[in-house]
Order: sequence, then C-alpha cells, then structure tokens
Amino acid sequence: MRLTIGNNTSETEQTKSFAKWLLDLGEGNIGDTDDLEVTIDIPEDLLIKNSVDPLSSLIDFVYPYLLQLYKNQYYFAERAILAPTNEVIHEINEKLLALFPGEEVEYLSSDSICHTDQAKNPSHANLYSPDVLNGLKISGLPNHRLILKVGVPVMLLHNIDQQNGLCNGTRLRITKLAKRVIEAEIISGGNIGTKTYIPRIT
Repeated sequence: MRLTIGNNTSETEQTKSFAKWLLDLGEGNIGDTDDLEVTIDIPEDLLIKNSVDPLSSLIDFVYPYLLQLYKNQYYFAERAILAPTNEVIHEINEKLLALFPGEEVEYLSSDSICHTDQAKNPSHANLYSPDVLNGLKISGLPNHRLILKVGVPVMLLHNIDQQNGLCNGTRLRITKLAKRVIEAEIISGGNIGTKTYIPRIT
C-alpha cells in the first residue's frame, strides 16, 4: 500500500503515524498473543461504527461530497476502497453506482457457444448453457453484465495500449458511453487528463 504525504504538517504526521501502525500490524508487532489468538486495538478513526449499513458509512467516509465533486479528475485519483472478496466489491460498486446521477448503460459480453465445439461435442451446448456461463464471476475475467454511468471511475483489468498508458490497473473516469465505444479520461499514471476511447474488445 502506498501512502502519499502532503505538505500539511498535521497531515504528514497523521500519515506517518498510520504508516507505522500499518507496518507494525503487518509484521505482527501489535497485539498480545494468547493461545494463538491475537487481539489488536484498531484506532478509533479507522472504525466504522454504523452496524446497520456499514458499507454506506464507508462510502460516505471515502467519497465525501460525491455529487458535488465527481466531475473533478483528481477526486477519484486520491480515493479507493480495498476489499477482501469480489462479492464485497460488487456490493460496494452497486451502492456507489446508484449514487451517481444519470442513466445507466448496460454492456453485455458475447454469450454464444463456439459452433466448432458444438460440432465436436453436441452435448456441451446443453451442459454449458449461456445462462450458466453468463452467471460465472471469476477473478481476472470480466463479468457478463457491466453497468456504467457517465462520471464513474473504472479500472482496466488488461493491458490495452501500454504506450498510451492503458495498462492493467490504470484508473479512468467515464466521460461518454456509446453503443460500441466508451470515452474516458485517465486519472492515474503518467497520462492524467488524457482522453481515450475503449472499443468493444473481442
């Protein structure tokens, strides 16, 4: 995890303190061991105390004033939510997407079975129906159904154009949504502010 230290002295001290706590936690220097169980005191400012809807509280904490600032290219570049599982990420993404104004645009992956495979094994067509295949959610493979709105941040999962900064992990902010192409602005890396077009990829 990288921590950016700003010019503000108070902010710098807070960041250094958090960095030290995080390193100590990772190295196992925090907490008392008792029968292989460890109790760790987490600083109060890192706790989410809303037990009714903790994800909404987390979103409000990480993305304050979202509706006023979501068009600012630096707003999302400085913020991210990390989660332990893809299921949690999908839930956060759905809640966050609902907060954005505008109309949703749905993009679907190709959902037909290759005809050459059907000729070799006709039973595979019944065994692996498009409904089953479209329901799979596998790490590293995009979901069948992608819903976006103008203004939302996205992250590339594959290298598309390394020379122009479109690499795995590059973050972008959607500026236009067309039927077969997405216009976006790069918000991370060396090409911040550059507009780019992402076509439908086979």
